[in-house]
Amino acid sequence: MKIGNIKQTIRNTKRLAEIIKVLSKFGFQQVILDTGIHRLLDIVKEEIDIDIAPSAANKPRAVRFRLVLEELGPTFIKIGQVLSTRPDLIPPAWADELKKLQDRCSNVPFEDIRTVLLQEFPEGVGTLFAHIDEQPMAAASLAQVHRAKLKDGTEVVIKVLRPGSRKMVEEDMSLLKGLAQLVEQYFSDLGYSPNAVAKEFSRELLKEINLIHEGQSTDRLRRYFKSDTTVYFPKVYWQSTTRNVLTLEEIKGRLLSTLSPDDLTPLERRAIVARGTDAVFAQCLQYGFFHADPHPGNIILKHDNSICFIDCGMTGQLDRLTTEHLIDLVAGVIKADIDKLCRVVIELTETDPAITDRRDFRTDLQHLISHFQQTNLENLDIAFLLSEFFGMLQRYKIQCPGDLVLLTKALTTIEGVAEQFDPTFDVLSHVEPRIQEVVMGRYGYNAIRNRMQKTVMGYLELFEDLPADFQRFLGYFRHSRFTLNLELKRLEHLADKIDLSSRIMGMAMIISALIVGSSILILADSMSTEHGVFGTLGTVGLILAGINAAGFVASFLLPRKKK
Repeated sequence: MKIGNIKQTIRNTKRLAEIIKVLSKFGFQQVILDTGIHRLLDIVKEEIDIDIAPSAANKPRAVRFRLVLEELGPTFIKIGQVLSTRPDLIPPAWADELKKLQDRCSNVPFEDIRTVLLQEFPEGVGTLFAHIDEQPMAAASLAQVHRAKLKDGTEVVIKVLRPGSRKMVEEDMSLLKGLAQLVEQYFSDLGYSPNAVAKEFSRELLKEINLIHEGQSTDRLRRYFKSDTTVYFPKVYWQSTTRNVLTLEEIKGRLLSTLSPDDLTPLERRAIVARGTDAVFAQCLQYGFFHADPHPGNIILKHDNSICFIDCGMTGQLDRLTTEHLIDLVAGVIKADIDKLCRVVIELTETDPAITDRRDFRTDLQHLISHFQQTNLENLDIAFLLSEFFGMLQRYKIQCPGDLVLLTKALTTIEGVAEQFDPTFDVLSHVEPRIQEVVMGRYGYNAIRNRMQKTVMGYLELFEDLPADFQRFLGYFRHSRFTLNLELKRLEHLADKIDLSSRIMGMAMIISALIVGSSILILADSMSTEHGVFGTLGTVGLILAGINAAGFVASFLLPRKKK
């Protein structure tokens, strides 16, 4: 084994022991036993601590789970924050509790920050920055933010990844992927793959610790709104941006989270809500790329009353086909078209059509759309519709794509901002023209004409290539080079069954041979005048046959672990 692998194993062992200790401390001993993770450290059941921390003894499980994540540190806090956006994976009450997770941390000494800057800019920090404020503006679990000035006097903020953050996240995610494989072996009815979820979390966290990704997202959204004077995104200074350092334009203004509605006039409140709503719906429906966490702490009210979105680390993306499926979903609900909705479910989630054909599924779907029947688009609460829709899919253990859940989160979050600053603001009425525009883009005359033209062109290209393809087919057939490839689904299970049957037959034949051979030896010994070694061998053979037969029967009676 390589030295690096040995070190990684030692680190994983220590971290796993810490995880087991914290889970026990907050009353999750049964989870440890059910998953079997204690066996990885050769810990027996009796050695698991059964004492619960007094501060958590009488608290609900969701609260205790949040406390577990907080105690395990930044990586698990980030996982909890991602989980809070995924009510399709955990119960909604748990998702609400995890929204309370905060990653505010103590400040990292500026000398450590300077070390990171020197590593990122070997030519010298002074060649890029005229000044860096040593007192941080904010400190989170993975990064710290400082004010600075570029050499030309431009005021900026620099977001610096904390020393060791990347290594810590990568090691924790390596361990969690291993644990996910273990959980998937023991639990087969979760409705989703723990391996797939672990990979998704790993992808999200690796995006968090790559500040170039956040810079690219900010730059992309800035380009979308460059002609809009009411919505703004910070400028990225790429010459002083790396994976560990992000340099952004400093935005002068006030965070919405620091403002009370009473601090603003009614016109200001309505303008903030209208601009924020327009921006989020434009990102989701028009551009297909959106800021997934537009809460008041990520929105700055500038001095000219325009708004600026910051912290674009969490973003979602919808392709054209997914957007069309969402439009079909809204249209299917309004028209109470069960068949259309079932097709949307299959297309969005790639679920087994047998589930959507079930009577109970279609009944629940009918019950869902009954809440929205006789509702026109102007009065339809899309965020509530999507939440109810995904909640129903969760009951049938159908996993939704992460970006669709992020879309619901973004819409729900901006509606929460509207309720906080202007409860009388009707979000859906305000964006109804934009939604109508998207729907018309899907079902309007021009859209239908374009789709028909595209279809006709596709058939023309097919007929144009058909003679050459047919000639190529005949050439292969004429020279005996024509082959037919068939893919038999689940063929590996058939091979497993055949292998198992062969083993059973082989074992049965061995046991039968022992019984018959031993019987012959015992009979021969009893017919002889002197009893000798044949009788003893026959008796031993019968005993072995009995032991093998008992083990053979027990192997079928004892429960076996599912793959």
